[in-house]
Amino acid sequence: MTMLGTFIKPMHREGIPFVAAFAVVSALLFLITEELGWIGVGLTVWCYYFFRDPKRTTPIREGLVVSPADGVVSLIEPAVPPAELGMPDQPLTRVSVFMNVFNCHVNRAPVEGEISAVAYRPGKFFNASLDKASDDNERNSLCITMPDQRQIAVVQIAGLVARRIVCFVSQGQPIMTGERFGLIRFGSRLDVYLPDGVAPMVSVGQTMVAGETVLADLTGTEPARSGRTA
Repeated sequence: MTMLGTFIKPMHREGIPFVAAFAVVSALLFLITEELGWIGVGLTVWCYYFFRDPKRTTPIREGLVVSPADGVVSLIEPAVPPAELGMPDQPLTRVSVFMNVFNCHVNRAPVEGEISAVAYRPGKFFNASLDKASDDNERNSLCITMPDQRQIAVVQIAGLVARRIVCFVSQGQPIMTGERFGLIRFGSRLDVYLPDGVAPMVSVGQTMVAGETVLADLTGTEPARSGRTA
């Protein structure tokens, strides 16, 4: 990777109209005062940075579950998957990854399989780091059926300033581990519901990288991990 490539990442096409709008406003602000114009330039750069879509190297060993989002693990707890997915009504281990406005917001599939259900539900816009966001906020839910017929639920949850969830996949579509499946504008959260009996390999407060950080091992037998913040 070149030095330039370390700092300048490709932008997802969803960000083009937003960056263009910020750039136009910045040009108009320069007509008012130079100071306002440079503030606009800074916001335009931030908008480009928000919609960045860097390449990721996904581990492909069978059984690995990778993080679907950049961010920080905010919750690990038992919870019932969204009813609209039609999955069994029983608690599963839910791992929540909170994305702030500086994280990359492109979402990636945690496992390989087939999209067996996609369900959108409108809702509120509480802070995505709160527990009640999983139940009350706008959300888009996916159920991925893996080759061994086990299922994983992945839920895109809108946050306090997010106003649109974008999903690129549809029911019946095959998907690979680490493949892009959507994004959320502008602050949000991803919930992953692990299959019954699978323990997470991450802990609350851990930083996650979408498509790269191993969240769980479907073939593993070790107990859930704990962490220490230093």
